[in-house]
Amino acid sequence: MSKSSRRLLGLLTFGALAATWLYAASRLWRTSVPADLKLPKVDVSALVGLSELHRAQHFSFVLDLFGLAGLLLPLIVLALYAKWGHRFIGESAAGPIGTGMMLAMLGIAILWIAMLPSNLGQLWWLRRYGIVKTGYAEMVIGTWFALGSEFLGICLIILIVMGFARLLGNRWWLAGAPVFVVIGLLVTFVQPYMSGLQPLRDHAALVQAEHRIAKREGVTAVPLKVENVGGLTTAPNAEAMGLGPSRRIGLWSTILDGRFSEPQLEVVVAHELAHHKHNDLWKGIGWYALFVFPIAYLIARVTRRRGGMAVPLAVPLFLFAWVGLTTVTLPIDNAFSRRLEAEADWTALQATNNPQAAKALFVSFVRTTNENPNPPFWDPILFGSHPTEAQRIGMVEAWQAQHGG
Repeated sequence: MSKSSRRLLGLLTFGALAATWLYAASRLWRTSVPADLKLPKVDVSALVGLSELHRAQHFSFVLDLFGLAGLLLPLIVLALYAKWGHRFIGESAAGPIGTGMMLAMLGIAILWIAMLPSNLGQLWWLRRYGIVKTGYAEMVIGTWFALGSEFLGICLIILIVMGFARLLGNRWWLAGAPVFVVIGLLVTFVQPYMSGLQPLRDHAALVQAEHRIAKREGVTAVPLKVENVGGLTTAPNAEAMGLGPSRRIGLWSTILDGRFSEPQLEVVVAHELAHHKHNDLWKGIGWYALFVFPIAYLIARVTRRRGGMAVPLAVPLFLFAWVGLTTVTLPIDNAFSRRLEAEADWTALQATNNPQAAKALFVSFVRTTNENPNPPFWDPILFGSHPTEAQRIGMVEAWQAQHGG
C-alpha cells in the first residue's frame, strides 16, 4: 500500500472514530429536562437572609482559593518532577516495571508533601465554619496512611501501562484504556460494599416513601442505607451507588440528624432514586470511557520523548501528562455531571410533586454547607459537579410555573 493510500485510510479511520465518539457523547449528554426550560433569576438573599448569604459568599471565596491551589500545585509539582524526576533513580534490581513503580510512588509522595500546607489550610477553614471535625494531626496521619492505598493504585496503573507498552510499544493505549474502563466498572460495582453502609433504622416512613416513589416512577426500589460520618463532618449528603445487584442509596448520617423535614428527605431520596432510574452510574462509566481512550493516546504520544512507557524514565512525564489532561477535561466533566444532577432534580420534582419541600431543601443546603448559592461564573466550571443552589431553586420555580404554581 502506498504512502498516500495509508494516509487516506488513516484519515477515514480517524473520521469514523470521531463520528462515533461524537454520536456517543451526544447520546450521553441528553437528559429529560425540557430543552426550552428557562430558569428565573432567584433572589437568594430573600430566602436565606442577607447575613447568611454574605457568610456563604465569604466561606466559598476562601475555599475556592484552596481549590485553585489544589488544581495548580499538582501541575507545578508534577511538571518539575517530569523534568527532573528521572534523575532520582536509575535502573534497579526491581527491573523496568518495578523501577517505574518506584518512580511513580516517589512522585506521589513528593506531591503529598507539597500539598500538605494547602490541605492543612483548607482543613483550618472548614473547621472554623464547623463543617469538618477532623483534627490536624489526625488529618496528617490519616492522609499519610492513605498514601498506602494510593501507592497500590498507582502501582497497578504502572503495571498495566508498562506491561502493555513492553508488549505493544506505543500502542499500549489500545489495550490499556479498556482495562481502565473495566477497573472503573468494578470499582463502581463494589463501592457500596466498601463504604461501611449500615441499615436504615428509625425511618420506616422514609423507606415507605421510597417504595411509593419507585412505584410511581416505574422502577425497582433501591435499598436505603446509612453512612455514619457524624464524627468527621456536619455537611449533609446522599449518593446513588452501585450497579445491578449492588445498587444502594447511601444517606449520610448528617442528613438524618433532624435538620431536614421528612418531606425534604423524600426529595433527597427521589433525587438519588432518579440517578438509578436514568442509569447515571452507567452513563458516568460511558463518559469516562469516551475520554480515557484519547487521554491514553495523547499520553502515549507525549511519553515517546522519554523512550515510551516501556522504559521507567517516562513515568514522571506520564504522571504530569495524566494529571494535566484530566485537569483540562475537568470543565466538561463538571458540565456533564451538572446535567445529570439537574435531571435528577427535575425527576424528583415530578415524583414527589412537592416543590415547597424541594425549595426548602435547597435553602437548607445553603445554611448547612455555607456554599455560595450564586458563585462567580468560573466557579461551577472548575468545581461545580452540581447546579448552584440558586439554579436548583430556579428549577423549582420553573417547574411550578409549568404546573400552575
